[in-house]
Amino acid sequence: MTIGRLPLLAVAVAFLVAACGSDSPPPAPITGSEVGVAAPSAAASGLVPVTLAIPAGMDAAPLNTQRQALVPPGWTLSVFARVPSARHAAWAPDGTLLVSVPENGTVTRLEPDGRGTATVSALLTGLNQPHGLAFADSTLYVAQSDRVDAYTYAEGQATNPRPVVTDLPNARSPDLRGRYAHALKSVAVGQDGSVYVSVGSTGNISVDDLTATPPRASILRVPPGGGPPEPFAVGVRNGTALAVAPDGAVWTAVNNRDNIPFPYDRPYGDDSGSAQGRVIDEYVRDHPVEPFAKLAPGRNLGWPYCNPDADVDPGVRGSRQDFSDVPFARDVQLNPDGQLLDCAALPPVEQALPGHSAPLGLSFVDGDLPGDYASGALVGVHGSWNASPPRAPEVSFFPWRDGDLGGQQTLLGGFQAADGSRWGRPVAAIAGPDRAVYITDDAAGAVYRLTPPAR
Repeated sequence: MTIGRLPLLAVAVAFLVAACGSDSPPPAPITGSEVGVAAPSAAASGLVPVTLAIPAGMDAAPLNTQRQALVPPGWTLSVFARVPSARHAAWAPDGTLLVSVPENGTVTRLEPDGRGTATVSALLTGLNQPHGLAFADSTLYVAQSDRVDAYTYAEGQATNPRPVVTDLPNARSPDLRGRYAHALKSVAVGQDGSVYVSVGSTGNISVDDLTATPPRASILRVPPGGGPPEPFAVGVRNGTALAVAPDGAVWTAVNNRDNIPFPYDRPYGDDSGSAQGRVIDEYVRDHPVEPFAKLAPGRNLGWPYCNPDADVDPGVRGSRQDFSDVPFARDVQLNPDGQLLDCAALPPVEQALPGHSAPLGLSFVDGDLPGDYASGALVGVHGSWNASPPRAPEVSFFPWRDGDLGGQQTLLGGFQAADGSRWGRPVAAIAGPDRAVYITDDAAGAVYRLTPPAR
């Protein structure tokens, strides 16, 4: 499926396209060859192919045939557990891994068995699309589509739920009348006890989100000890990748919009005449990029009036892209004269991922992993849903550099074949107490264990 050509719509009309977001339709059956193809970043990072180790009894499709992935030299990859539609994850104080499954309303508990696999049981059931998970000491925070609750976690049980924030927008909200493309919420807990919640946009470009109460397309903050949620960052189309860094800063990686019109009053490529305002598939495939930003109170990430443009030569077909310190360009469809938001005044985005990467999960490591991966950010990249050629899924690593993050590297790749078919799509990656990285995959219905070489 390619990115379609849509007519330009009036500002007030909402595009109810899920785009690269976390709430896209259930994955189609996964097909394709046994060996994935490295993205350019994977090849440049010196990754090597390994065969995925599949324990007995975990070989249901699509892991019913040999699969290969790309990993750093000396690392291994195995299946830790099979969890259909696995999404976000968090390590509990007792050394078990909790995994959310919004599709069936459960939070699953994976207890390591000492053999590189896990015993699977249900921790919570009957929830409304649980997604984000976070711990603060022995308190477990669970983000459902319409609320966040805090639980007391002890002895493998989550009890005594207390509401942190309720009445968050979802498809059941009276004013939305079933129209809500990004219902899944993510949650993070700050060092001071503040609770941060991602609230995605209603659709692709739905400007009413900016004036809703609470605002959608935003990151909300609940102060320490509770209270009404307040906007912490706005213009965040779908910041489902949300986490607090070791230095206390809040970061989000954003699923950006689809079908962006060409914003420059000039020809595109070899065409004659101005291409401004046209939706050009080749341009849309790489634009806009997906912001990966450090948030501060009141920060605006531009959506839907300003789009981050990583082109070194803006508007030039085939321009090289620089994904660090990315400036914004005005959206010619929604902000044609720049009056609704001054894009040049927005701080540049610290890092970005290529267009339609679909970053869904975010965690930080600080001395948890060996060597070059000791400190930085892990991002689960789901891959594009409708770009042609498809953007490949992977687990990305962004290293810490001088108190900030460096550029994107591939830690785990090889999920996509040369013809664009896939055998898996990572959602979240999180370091475990054993120095391994655990990766959820909602398409393959698995949790993987990526293990570095023994010391």
